[in-house]
Amino acid sequence: MIEQLTSEERTAALDELGEWDYDDARDAITRQFLFKDFSEAFAFMTRVALLAEVRDHHPEWSNVWNRVDILLTTHDAGGLSRRDVGMARAIDALVD
Repeated sequence: MIEQLTSEERTAALDELGEWDYDDARDAITRQFLFKDFSEAFAFMTRVALLAEVRDHHPEWSNVWNRVDILLTTHDAGGLSRRDVGMARAIDALVD
């Protein structure tokens, strides 16, 4: 069973994930990534897709030209979980 983060754990995670925003309505984290062009954005999405398959944790996302918007939440937990925080860290490592 995947556990939803407590309020204290969520606050600590958000402090750690400085670029990610909290979506209170969804109990999720979101981040927008900007790239030079569509090809760079699509290449990034491909790398994220490979991570998602390995981790069996798939983001909600959208892409418009050079922008990729990602939302992470764990449906099985009913909201934000450690899986989301770990996935956010792994995604950040692709661009940092």
